[in-house]
Amino acid sequence: MNKIGLTMGDPAGIGPEVICKSLDDMTAEERAGVIVIGDRLFMERARDLIGADFQFVSDGEASGGDVALVQVDAPNAESIRPGEIQADAGEAGCRCVKKAVDMALAKEIDVVCTASLHKTAVREAGYNLSGHAGLLKLYTGVKKNFAVLAGPKLTVIHVSTHVSLADAVKCCTTEAVLETIRVANEHVKTTGVAEPRVAVAGLNPHCGENGHYGSEDDDYVAPAVAAANAEGIKAFGPIPGDLVFEQAIEGRFDIVVAQYHDQGHIPAKLIGGHDCVNVTAGLPILRTSVDHGTAFDIAWKGGVASPANMKAAIAMARRMKPLS
Repeated sequence: MNKIGLTMGDPAGIGPEVICKSLDDMTAEERAGVIVIGDRLFMERARDLIGADFQFVSDGEASGGDVALVQVDAPNAESIRPGEIQADAGEAGCRCVKKAVDMALAKEIDVVCTASLHKTAVREAGYNLSGHAGLLKLYTGVKKNFAVLAGPKLTVIHVSTHVSLADAVKCCTTEAVLETIRVANEHVKTTGVAEPRVAVAGLNPHCGENGHYGSEDDDYVAPAVAAANAEGIKAFGPIPGDLVFEQAIEGRFDIVVAQYHDQGHIPAKLIGGHDCVNVTAGLPILRTSVDHGTAFDIAWKGGVASPANMKAAIAMARRMKPLS
């Protein structure tokens, strides 16, 4: 069983609650495979808020259904207010990610599974980064990582994500598409598939319709697919965006390379719902995450936050094969 490090997320948000709800529904054996990385103050508050029947204990002392916790001090913890954007809360969440990455790199845990951060709180804490993606690059030293949305029926990886649509077209180069295909292939292998089938979505309607709607698919995407096949990767495409996701859902492909954020996010979230989780590929560690935000509007209000997506992220973390 994988050893999973669960990071607390922004303590002003729903992270502690959904973690505690997920832990409360686990068996003692399942809890033994989890280490919570966060501030005990907030984790115990969340446990008490939902009425869970377990104790947080120091790592190495857990037994009989207790939950191991690695303490990461939140700055000015007593001053952090529920449901508000605060620099101290952002700093607390970043510290948890840093600790989890360090533990994963040291092979103390197999997979990092993260609760949500608030991007503005992260920036107010002094990090000029795009939330988890930027932090993971910073802490692992990689130049680029890739957003994967994984669900029971559809898994999608993106050539570009948080850029304008105009810039997404510029990102669609042969080198970028080929690199994404390679990462997609390796990601699917971590889920136990020996020979992944990688579909590549076209950038333009009908893949450009022989140049009538743009030439990028012929000029950049198709050469990337050909190069991937020459490397022994089973890559297919470019396939029109209004067809490729349906084919993947039918089981013809293991993952779809989407060219830009909404092309991949919309079908993945629509089909996956609460079972769609965020996986970061291209890292020297394994990482899954919830695919929702901090939900400040419902945080710390009687435990109303649903743990469904956190449970799905944990389930994905359990299934992944540790990197060699």
